[in-house]
Amino acid sequence: MSRLEFDAKGFYLDKKPFTIVSGTIHYFRVVPGYWEDRLKKLRACGFNTVETYTCWNLHERKEGEFDFSGMLDLAKFIRTAQELGLYVILRPGPYICAEFDFGGLPSWLLTDSKMHLRCNDPRFLQKVSNYYRRLFEEVRPYLAENGGNIIAVQVENEYGSYGNDKDYLRAVAKIYEENGVHELFFTSDGPNDLMLGGGSLPEYLATANFGSNGKQHFDKLRQLHPDRPVMCTEFWNGWFDHWYEQHHVRESDDTAATLDEMLSDGGSVNLYMFHGGTNFGFTNGANHDGVYQPTVTSYDYDCPVSECGDLTPKYQAVKEVIEKHFGKAPELAVQNNPKKAYGTIELREQAVMFDQLPEPTVCSHTMTMEELGQDFGFVLYETTLHGPFAESEIKIDGLHDRAHIYLDGVLQGIQERTGKRNDIVSVCLKEGEQATLSILVENLGRVNYGPKLRDEKGILRGVKLNHQYQFGWKMYSLPCDNADKLSFAPIESADSERLNSPVFLKGHFEVSEKADTFVRLDGFTKGCVYINGFHLGRYWNTAGPQKTLYLPAPLLKDGENELVVLELEGYQQPKVLLTDCADLG
Repeated sequence: MSRLEFDAKGFYLDKKPFTIVSGTIHYFRVVPGYWEDRLKKLRACGFNTVETYTCWNLHERKEGEFDFSGMLDLAKFIRTAQELGLYVILRPGPYICAEFDFGGLPSWLLTDSKMHLRCNDPRFLQKVSNYYRRLFEEVRPYLAENGGNIIAVQVENEYGSYGNDKDYLRAVAKIYEENGVHELFFTSDGPNDLMLGGGSLPEYLATANFGSNGKQHFDKLRQLHPDRPVMCTEFWNGWFDHWYEQHHVRESDDTAATLDEMLSDGGSVNLYMFHGGTNFGFTNGANHDGVYQPTVTSYDYDCPVSECGDLTPKYQAVKEVIEKHFGKAPELAVQNNPKKAYGTIELREQAVMFDQLPEPTVCSHTMTMEELGQDFGFVLYETTLHGPFAESEIKIDGLHDRAHIYLDGVLQGIQERTGKRNDIVSVCLKEGEQATLSILVENLGRVNYGPKLRDEKGILRGVKLNHQYQFGWKMYSLPCDNADKLSFAPIESADSERLNSPVFLKGHFEVSEKADTFVRLDGFTKGCVYINGFHLGRYWNTAGPQKTLYLPAPLLKDGENELVVLELEGYQQPKVLLTDCADLG
């Protein structure tokens, strides 16, 4: 029996009137060493609830192998919130969007071509059920009915933006119940008839997601459900960035005014996001609305609490609105964490990617990343071309997402699914000549929203010379989760002619006082950064807007620290700067 109930007038927690004033923090976008700091700032701002999605794609990267440790220790995150006096709204999906790779769905689902996602397909629902059985083992002790702080659970996520399969929604809710979850169930959708009609169920509370015109959208909810309270489950107080775009910002006064409007109208609100965090590693998603648009590493979102945990002017503006409606916020000591400029780091060692390849998979045709059992990173496709043939263009049929094309180890061109770059690469071979064609394909992030959700990676259909498909491929899986197994050599002893091929560069620096810092890679082109084996994420200086990567202090060690850069396209000098200033463009 849920402790959170409702009628037309509002919510009731333990039979007492209760307004949900919530903010979103995703545990999987914040290092565990900072969970308490971020949650404490939420409580000190006057919020009574934290909302989070759960990320199926990270909890079950390989089917049947579950991980709830470290950054994925959901139970610890919920417990930390409880200790600070915060209730929890849990949004377990299975689909979460969140600008996260594949909307939080695991990539191995794509290996079943007959499976239909996000509908009442028994194949899909069986996988969902297996995941939920393990997930709810973690959270069951923290359900409100068991004395915990989880007071509401969302069924699916913005389903009306995708489909209208009510049997599917009920099947998801039934799986919850079969796993002992009986809290208040709700749905959330865009605030129009089509989305609310497709994504909601009459037996559960319907809420809406929007960034402005609060009273207008609440009136729409009241029109559809006059016997229920109104709530904005995602009040978009900022926005996310794609590569090749400008950094998004929203004025504090505008955010505060819209929040005030909703609270004055008797609504409950969840700020999306209160603290955005970071798309560490390769976890960023992408949009596709006619054009493929991958999301950047930072998920700062122009939040009240910035990516690095700083209190912004928006924090104070939001706090003043909450205190206006509910009185003084709890007196908790919160402050910005220290930042430090550790200076220039010399990268003195390197490992050329193509010199240390794993054993390949051999097949007549190209295979996708998912068929190779891989979720993130790169795949190197390699075949031998035999002459004679006249000048012929190399065409990649189904490139997802970015390709470096090499002939005999020499870079010939780069092609992108974004449409921003599409170098034409041709080859001509005489009688008896042959050439090695190598294509390094990078997964830039699976589509996380809309009808193009089924987004396989790598080379989907094949490679052609003009109109002729080429067969006989070696494929090397390069997930690049870390650089631990590489053999490095001093840069001065390496082959200088190969510096424009993908290369890992390693350096060390001493830390006597741990503090947040930011990795600036001026003079580098595109790649990713690892600190003490942890994958911080991608940089892409030629695309922007983001120019620095956030490096949280808990990832540093007292004494010597190791920093590795994977540069894909070439650099000016093997030096990076650790600065005390973020630059998101």
